Amino acid sequence: MTNPTQPNSQPNAQPNSAHVIKNDPWFGSYASRAEDMRASEIRALFAVASRPEVVSLAGGMPYLEYLPFDELSELVAKMLREQGTKAWQYGSAQGDPHLRERILDIVRLEGITDAQADDVVITNGSQNGLDLITRLMCDPGDVIIAEDPNYVGALGVFKSFQTEVINAHMDADGLIPESFEEAIRGARAQGKRVKFLYTVPNFHNPAGVTMSIERRARILEIARKYHVLVVEDNPYGLLSFENKTYPALRSMDAENVVYLSSFSKIIAPGMRVAWMIAPPGIRHKLVLANESSILSPSNMSQMTISTYLDNFDWKKQIEDYRGMYKSRCEAMDEALRTYMPYCSWNKPKGGFYIWLKIPEGLDAKAMLPRAITARVAYVSGTAFYDTGEGADHMRLSFCYPTEERIREGIRRLSTVMDDELATVELFGTAKHDTPHEA
Repeated sequence: MTNPTQPNSQPNAQPNSAHVIKNDPWFGSYASRAEDMRASEIRALFAVASRPEVVSLAGGMPYLEYLPFDELSELVAKMLREQGTKAWQYGSAQGDPHLRERILDIVRLEGITDAQADDVVITNGSQNGLDLITRLMCDPGDVIIAEDPNYVGALGVFKSFQTEVINAHMDADGLIPESFEEAIRGARAQGKRVKFLYTVPNFHNPAGVTMSIERRARILEIARKYHVLVVEDNPYGLLSFENKTYPALRSMDAENVVYLSSFSKIIAPGMRVAWMIAPPGIRHKLVLANESSILSPSNMSQMTISTYLDNFDWKKQIEDYRGMYKSRCEAMDEALRTYMPYCSWNKPKGGFYIWLKIPEGLDAKAMLPRAITARVAYVSGTAFYDTGEGADHMRLSFCYPTEERIREGIRRLSTVMDDELATVELFGTAKHDTPHEA
């Protein structure tokens, strides 16, 4: 007979998890969606990569020293004197009306000319926007189709809502329409519900490629055919190296696209201000979801961004960023050709990243500790997959280090890779790739 004084003998009792994990007595009590949470490989690198002796080619941090902080600080102080009670007060869950009007000026550069301020929802960074749209659209087990490889921040959100991510392949022209359609058909053949496509069409993170204009129309056609929503994440769209702005998917289809962008890459990530443009039904629910999640985005951050937009030539600032990031990209490309010609990589047309394929037999994740010892950091390609793939790639960021530091970082990385390659070649398993632009 069961002893009723023993807690674990009760039918609904939970095991005493303190015996399993001594520093977490609540282990075993978490919701099932919390069980699969894991630290981002990129965030885990920050403590090491931020050391001054390490050349960090890891984080996608914008270079902020170009911003007019002295003048801006005076204008923000003036704003606080005149509107401080508003800036430090609760605001609307949809966001400040004036900032939403200014955002329309920005998205017009990408061909979105039909949007109204009421179509815009302000979020606490793009990550918050991804959280909101996934919360609205997806139940556990629903399918999200995403590009292969995937943005690591989006993967974390999708996983937290217990969705299934199915990859569609890319090439030099971005997402392959046939692969997108095949992913939809394959999921539905198994009785699964496909809720949306998540795409980063411009200067993809991490792959660096850009979706061709011809493919944009085809992708939208497929999405309409199967009634699949398109979530367009476009933080890098204005950072082209060719002074060319690609038309947003939202500019080509207002009814089936939710557009997401951010001030993090074109002004400053510390403000945590992003925005979404959505069809009316979805937009209404986004506002409700925003209210239940955060009550309202920060008035202080929004009004600081508005102060910048109202008083500075932000278009010229973006042009300056384009030139700076292009020069840094060129420096990285040249250094790779000099020091690591046995690798292959894309040469992006904008954005922050080069997606480097390393020789067969090498493992980017296993090699990372030795790279840190050599005082250089990168992100292993495994961070951008949910399946353990990607060890044959690494993401290199050229946005933050100076050109001199980039060249030194690639030189340091080459010494690590040369040693690894020599070891692998000793066993005759390595294969050299010829550099190419993806």
